[in-house]
This record gives sequence, structure tokens and C-alpha cells, in this order.
Amino acid sequence: MVGVEYSHVTIVVENLDETAEFYEEVFDVEELPTPNWDVPVRWYRIGEAQLHLLNDPSAPAAVSHYGLHVDEFEPVYESVLNHESATFEPFTDRTGHGIVDGHPPVYYLPTGTVQWYIRDPAGNMIEINYPNVEDIDESIVPNIVERTDVEPGNGPHPGDIYGKFGIQPADG
Repeated sequence: MVGVEYSHVTIVVENLDETAEFYEEVFDVEELPTPNWDVPVRWYRIGEAQLHLLNDPSAPAAVSHYGLHVDEFEPVYESVLNHESATFEPFTDRTGHGIVDGHPPVYYLPTGTVQWYIRDPAGNMIEINYPNVEDIDESIVPNIVERTDVEPGNGPHPGDIYGKFGIQPADG
């Protein structure tokens, strides 16, 4: 089998400066030098891969979603809550899980893997992943919901997304 890894993700944004500011402030990403193209771009290092923002006011956001692993969940959570451009993406469910006292739902899988869905200013969905729900400080992140409560399903649940990072999920 051929080894494959992400090299970069390019997302089309309507407002390059607003979206760049969001990624810089929320994720504290390193901006990289960019080519001098006809279309404005901003590139960022995210782990071993890159995020490329491509400015095109005439095009809608073009990515379903992508996932970002974070080493610390609470600082990102607080930064998103305090960022005026961020929006949250709670799953539609029949159990009443939604925003509680201003806190959006943060989901976890039976493996303990945390999944939190937000949108950047361009409307792109970002799945923020953290390896162990048991490490989350519930005084900062009080609305933690087991994803099987929201989407019970009968089949297997998503597995360990952390093999690449060498991190073991919580027992579950």
C-alpha cells in the first residue's frame, strides 16, 4: 500500500483577512510565505500539513469539513467562544442537546475521542479533535455529550483517529 498523508487543504474564502485572523487567533498557527499570484492567498503550517486560504468573494465555501487535532482543548474552546466570527455546529438530534447557558455541545465517542464542530468566518466546518474526554475540565467545557446519545446508530462507531499522532484514546 502507498503511504499517503495530507500535504495541505485549500479552502475558498470570501473575506481573506477575516478568515486569516480567525485561524491566527483561535489556533495560533504559523503563517508561511506565499507565492505572488493573481488571487490573494494565505498559507499556514498546521502540524506536518498546511492550510491554504484562497480569496474568492464570488465562490461559496467549498469544503464539507476537515479535522484538526489540538494538544490542549480548553484554550481553543475559550478562544472560539470569545471570537466574534466563530459559529457552532450542533448536530440535529431528538434528545435536546444544544447550546446550554451559552456553551455549545462538545461530543465524544465511545473511544473517548472528543469532536467539536465549529465554522470559520467563511462557513467552512472544522472538526476539532482531542484524544481524551476524561482530560477535559468540565468547569470550562460544561456541555459534553456522548455522541451515541445524539446518533445512536446500530453499527460500529468511528474508531481511533489518533494512530497518526501516537496517542491512545481513552478506554471506552
